[in-house]
Amino acid sequence: MAPYAAHFGRSLDAVGRDLESYAALLKKWQAVQNLVSRETLASVWERHFADSLQVLPRLNVGDREFMDLGSGGGFPALPLAIASKGLDRHFVLVEPTARKVSFLRTVARELDLNVTVIGRRSDEIDSRETPVPDVITSRALAALPLLCDWMEPFFAAKTRAILHKGREHVDELTESGAHWHYDVVVNKSDTDPGGVILTITNLKRKSAS
Repeated sequence: MAPYAAHFGRSLDAVGRDLESYAALLKKWQAVQNLVSRETLASVWERHFADSLQVLPRLNVGDREFMDLGSGGGFPALPLAIASKGLDRHFVLVEPTARKVSFLRTVARELDLNVTVIGRRSDEIDSRETPVPDVITSRALAALPLLCDWMEPFFAAKTRAILHKGREHVDELTESGAHWHYDVVVNKSDTDPGGVILTITNLKRKSAS
């Protein structure tokens, strides 16, 4: 967590306390709702918190509106919202599973986060219902071609997508390139030896030939 502290909106200790509260809620709710894989619950700080917070250095000062697709247990959006307390940032979390929605809203309420949770799939949301995002995030949701399809209605000229991807990212980039125009920057993950962080801009669907 410390390597990202320069990007926090408040002290490292304050962020740490909120993350501890989040971890406690995650373990409590895990008993009734599968929020993360059982294998990673014991290493939540490394596997989930640090993995989420590595997005912070890739954010711009002017980034205000965030949208997270398929939020699940809240990664990466909730750790980012916790680290961003004290900054003018608003996070929209999109998650269709009712119990996960309840969990996300509980964390947001108890930790006083600037978060809105929408309990629907992204393709059920009219883009006019939500602020235009500066940043779209997603982690372990779907392959890139499908993600592009889900992200495109919310993409504006200013929007960037910052996506956690695994070893399959090269194949996914090739496959999505057949149907989508975009610019992409690929950075190695700080936490996953086989993973990357993709930053995508200028997303547009290719015209049918």
